[in-house]
Amino acid sequence: MAHFLTLSFKIVFMTKTPSILLIIGGGIAAYKSLLLIRELARRGIKTRAILTKGGAEFITPLSVGGLTGDKCFTDLFDLTDEAEMGHIELSRSADLVVVAPATADLMAKAATGLATDLATTALLATDKPVMMAPAMNVRMWEHPATQRNLKTLQKDGIQIIGPDEGDMACGEFGAGRMAEPEMMADAIATKLGGSAAQVIPFSGGSADLKDKHILVTAGPTHEPLDPVRYIANRSSGKQGYAIASALAQLGAKVTLVSGPTQISDPLGVKVVRVETARQMLSACEAALPADCFVACAAVADYRPEIETDHKIKKERGGLSAIPLAENPDILKTIARLEKGRPPLVVGFAAETDDVLAHAEAKRARKGCDWIVANDVSPGTGTMGGDRNTVVILSDKGEESWDNMLKTEVAGQLAAKIAKSLTS
Repeated sequence: MAHFLTLSFKIVFMTKTPSILLIIGGGIAAYKSLLLIRELARRGIKTRAILTKGGAEFITPLSVGGLTGDKCFTDLFDLTDEAEMGHIELSRSADLVVVAPATADLMAKAATGLATDLATTALLATDKPVMMAPAMNVRMWEHPATQRNLKTLQKDGIQIIGPDEGDMACGEFGAGRMAEPEMMADAIATKLGGSAAQVIPFSGGSADLKDKHILVTAGPTHEPLDPVRYIANRSSGKQGYAIASALAQLGAKVTLVSGPTQISDPLGVKVVRVETARQMLSACEAALPADCFVACAAVADYRPEIETDHKIKKERGGLSAIPLAENPDILKTIARLEKGRPPLVVGFAAETDDVLAHAEAKRARKGCDWIVANDVSPGTGTMGGDRNTVVILSDKGEESWDNMLKTEVAGQLAAKIAKSLTS
């Protein structure tokens, strides 16, 4: 089976370019649909778009058409298009229909089979798979009516991406943020994996990871001080999630052990969510055996020695001298297993100075095969951002990669892992 990756790959289409019909709903998240079109183009996927009346309040048909390179469709009763039953052709010419943002209104209409405009008519007329990326206020998302509609859509076979949890344009916090464009593009590429295209890894060799189990960690860990406070770091989990997604696209069985993040589960990946370093180690050990272990999580080195069941009061000086205990070293533990060690162990070294020297020392100390070194010093924007600059250190020397999107780093690393495991 063929699969799609990011710009790190040369895409060779055997019959036709894979394509989607993107339906853009009305909400502030509509701006993300423009970024999604660009991300899909980077993966060799063509987009045609329907912009709803509500969506046009936030972005313009001109901006959508400029990015898709095609007409942006808006009106069900466009005489030129409807003379050829345009809404039927639109809904069936693409390989996949994607609704992003999927507003509460669009979800409700789709769940009840209404066809009141071009978007809902196309959804009702399509014979292709449908994916939706919900985006709305947290209260709207949690409302029983929306949850009923969600269950109906899922029962009808519609795949849901997200939503994520976080700050919203309305000022509230919670579930309802539309998934990030990179993650949506990865999910769409994975869904289109059965289309007639093949992917050739940038470095040559086989990219087929079928029958391989790969264990990945991502995100931070939260080490509780008391019921309301914890020790953590600024890791977003984006790089680890992108790696898990890229490996799944190459056919691997992927287990992602994730600390607390605001990212949707990657499509086709088993996600085990944990809070602390000790929980992460236990989950990793339970997931073995594996053909490869990618330790991308930014695990807290220390935890409070004693966790209280009541809030520590500042007035009593409770926060001024908290004894710390060292957390288990997950990378070192897995890398130095006498029985059941994965054949390939990949660590990450996030450094702020003397990056390569510290990374090489870490590789030797931990006992891993590769270390992915990256500079996370202030000003780089790496920690929590969308881009990364890395150097791969191994027994064979150094391999430097230019600054690129984390999804692109993930694609290249997945291909390198595939080449190592299948050569």
